Amino acid sequence: MSVIRVTDLDLKGKRVLIRSDLNVPVKDGKVTSDARITASMKTFEHCLKAGAKVMVMSHLGRPTEGEYSEENSLKPVADVLSAKLGKPVRLIKDWIDGGFDVADGELVLLENVRFNKGEKKSLDETAQKYAKLCDIFVMDAFGTAHRAEGSTHGVAKFAPVACAGILLTEELEALTKALLSPARPMVAIVGGSKVSTKLTVLESLSEKVDQMVVGGGIANTFLKATGKNVGKSLCEDDLVPTAQALMKKMTARNATIPIAVDVVCGKKFDANEPAVLKDAGAVADDDMIFDIGPKSAQELVDIIMKAGTVVWNGPVGVFEFDQFGAGTKAIAMAIAETKAFTLAGGGDTIAAIQKYDIYDKVSYISTAGGAFLEFLEGKKLPAVEILEQRAKQ
Repeated sequence: MSVIRVTDLDLKGKRVLIRSDLNVPVKDGKVTSDARITASMKTFEHCLKAGAKVMVMSHLGRPTEGEYSEENSLKPVADVLSAKLGKPVRLIKDWIDGGFDVADGELVLLENVRFNKGEKKSLDETAQKYAKLCDIFVMDAFGTAHRAEGSTHGVAKFAPVACAGILLTEELEALTKALLSPARPMVAIVGGSKVSTKLTVLESLSEKVDQMVVGGGIANTFLKATGKNVGKSLCEDDLVPTAQALMKKMTARNATIPIAVDVVCGKKFDANEPAVLKDAGAVADDDMIFDIGPKSAQELVDIIMKAGTVVWNGPVGVFEFDQFGAGTKAIAMAIAETKAFTLAGGGDTIAAIQKYDIYDKVSYISTAGGAFLEFLEGKKLPAVEILEQRAKQ
């Protein structure tokens, strides 16, 4: 990865503009999970210690572009930053045309970038205004690196210097290690409700991995592709031929897609629904599959324990209901214990990691959802590409 890194630059007295991903959940004016803020702190602290004038920008929620709205204000984020840094953090409301000063070693938070007209479409006029504010632009928001917006891509074209922050660098190094030069055997666990939303990921991974574990609704489509009845389970009938083609393609190169031999069913999607264990061939027409059974879970655990690299995106059951969480829990525990390099990403996956308390047992947890998937698909991320171009100039 040939980009300039913020850690390579002299920042003393420089105006440093950092694009972070501080899009955190907020309820009643309070941040309910500060994981993304915590992940961004290394870059902030590095720049402050170096004596820079630090300006941080981020989006929050989906406000109407160009309009201020109280509910999408970064004020709750400023409060958390101030607590973490142990000093006040000013939130600057109308900042796009400048007119504010930042002291050396001070950090200010700029109000939601999506309140600015031209942000989403990355209009040059907007991006040039951002660029005028700084001597150095730092892209540190991996979570939005797949979107070419004013604050992620446009500003990088016009800033005097454009570089990668510490979090972005760590994300890219972890992903590159897991995908471009993985220790073998390489295992991917792809869960989720629909094959259609993860189809490009499945197709791209099916060429790279030794075992591709499918979970959730996706697994039902594969189960049906082997001729099994899935009852009323979430399943995409039109993608059964696609599932069959992926299985055939992987078998042809001695790779496998393990298919469940036992499943946990219920009659309706409900927190109080009793869990019934069945052989995968014994699913009734009115059953819904909500998890894998213990034999299938054990098979996946064995695969994970023998792996060199594990990429995890998505649970294998409805783990938010405890009676349908055993499969996902077994996978989480194996990921915590395996010697393999483990990489996890996506909102549901992080929720499972928190539920089963294995946060510090995963080699690398990506804070991103969409960008993580697009990287897995082998796509170029626009905000990373522009940093590579700027590094060559």
